[in-house]
Amino acid sequence: MISFTNLLLSLLQLRTITALVTRRDALRTSPTVHLDHATVVGVRNGSLESFLGIPYAEPPVGDLRLNLPQMIETYNGTLDATMYGHPCIQSGLDMLAGFLPEVLEGLEPLADVLSVNANVSESEDCLNLNIVRPANIPADAKLPVVVWMYGGGFVSGSNAISLYNGTGFVQRSIEMNEPVIYVALNYRLHVFGFLGGKEIKDAGVGNLGLQDGRAALHWVHKFIPAFGGDPSKVTIWGQSAGSISVFFNLFANGGNPEGLFRAGIMSSGTAVPTGDITELQGVYDAVVDQVGCTNATDTLACLRTVPADSLLNASNNVSSNDVIPFLPREDGVFVTMPPLQLRSRGKMANVPFITGDVKDEGTFFSFSILNLTTDEDFANLFPLWFPGSSPSDTSALLRLYPSDPAAGSPFDTGDANAFSPQFKRYAAMQGDWMFQAPRRSFLEAVSAKRTAYNYLSARGNYPGIGDFHGSDLLNAFGPGDMTNYFIHFVNHLNPNGASTRVHWPTYKPSTRSTLQFNEGKVPINVTVDNWRFSAMKEISSLSSRFPA
Repeated sequence: MISFTNLLLSLLQLRTITALVTRRDALRTSPTVHLDHATVVGVRNGSLESFLGIPYAEPPVGDLRLNLPQMIETYNGTLDATMYGHPCIQSGLDMLAGFLPEVLEGLEPLADVLSVNANVSESEDCLNLNIVRPANIPADAKLPVVVWMYGGGFVSGSNAISLYNGTGFVQRSIEMNEPVIYVALNYRLHVFGFLGGKEIKDAGVGNLGLQDGRAALHWVHKFIPAFGGDPSKVTIWGQSAGSISVFFNLFANGGNPEGLFRAGIMSSGTAVPTGDITELQGVYDAVVDQVGCTNATDTLACLRTVPADSLLNASNNVSSNDVIPFLPREDGVFVTMPPLQLRSRGKMANVPFITGDVKDEGTFFSFSILNLTTDEDFANLFPLWFPGSSPSDTSALLRLYPSDPAAGSPFDTGDANAFSPQFKRYAAMQGDWMFQAPRRSFLEAVSAKRTAYNYLSARGNYPGIGDFHGSDLLNAFGPGDMTNYFIHFVNHLNPNGASTRVHWPTYKPSTRSTLQFNEGKVPINVTVDNWRFSAMKEISSLSSRFPA
């Protein structure tokens, strides 16, 4: 007699065998690409084909941990590209900690698009990319290519996030008869990608997450023709940390793009207000101590031998009240001077670009300060933003960013959303310090001699956080009207075309012309980039004098 347990096991085995047969048959009918000496097997879904989790560099483990990426030069055999690859190991910190219930409830409709594919897990072996293209294109199609770099503060993020799958963007490009190929890459994060200290700088291994992105661009340049892409028509695009990565690529290698890209799109991020990578020595020493490498002859070599979880936990436990520990900084190799100086003193690639911000950049990052209630509490935060500054240096900010909730962010909401006496004030200044002011200073420095387009996204208005950081991506990936502008730009280096309703003028210091995406009866119009002019000018001055 067959027991219930044996019957259940037999059914499970049958299900497994059936799944394997189904997958084998699917692979036989899936789209393929010949890549070097290998056959890459992807997935077809209607008018689109996706090739997922393709490794572009050797796994950064063992001796390659905390080392420069080693690009894969050749492929052999069959490469199954039907499932997402591993995201990189990241902070493990709750990015929504401190959010009020009513704000989280308002974000619930976005849960699916912001989630990571459930079938993937974090790993050090994460240097992979995804490619989405129109189905059945010939190998010599030579389509323009857009390369996506995700955000996440350089401590989190993944190309397996649903919003970033690129299918809506490519599908819309087909509908517009302006087809493009979309590539989304992973890069190392947190302590694995942005550890600082003298030892890191001396070894030439700073800002490894940026180095990963550059390696991926080299991969695209070499291998995208096999997928029907034109390596001479690549646009790099990112949001937040990814946008900042695009900025650094514009200035890398003395401004020589090496033929890797011909344009850039920066959504919420340009220069970060940081200094030299050696200023993170305290972070490096603390991590070394916590993982037991203090007495090693070569502490950097020792860090390559400890378990990944130990390294991550140690870096999460580091107290860094005076610095933000995992941001790009001057390293002497990829970033050759303090980032805020690059825009005026560095050599920039002579390529057209789009840059822009959302109206309420700072709200998403401001729920950690709800216990701060007084002007003194607010002023006590200035040393974090402007290390080494004195109260007299920053006194003007108390006037330029008043405690009146009606002047704070979410902007244009009056006294509403004042979750604490300092919340809206903090959100206004946080957004300007990290995003709005650096973008404006960047444009003022370079737009006179380059083709530049500027936008403001004032669309979304989510409860409590307004037009929050990243909300423009719901339009850009949507697809939406921003998608149309971006697709025209990727194809023609000009965002204007048959599918756009309002002409987007170039930005010049004399005109500050900005395309604004709105709610209501006027969905798009051209405005002037002069909001909070005096406040941002003061922040830019302080950031240059006192980088974080």
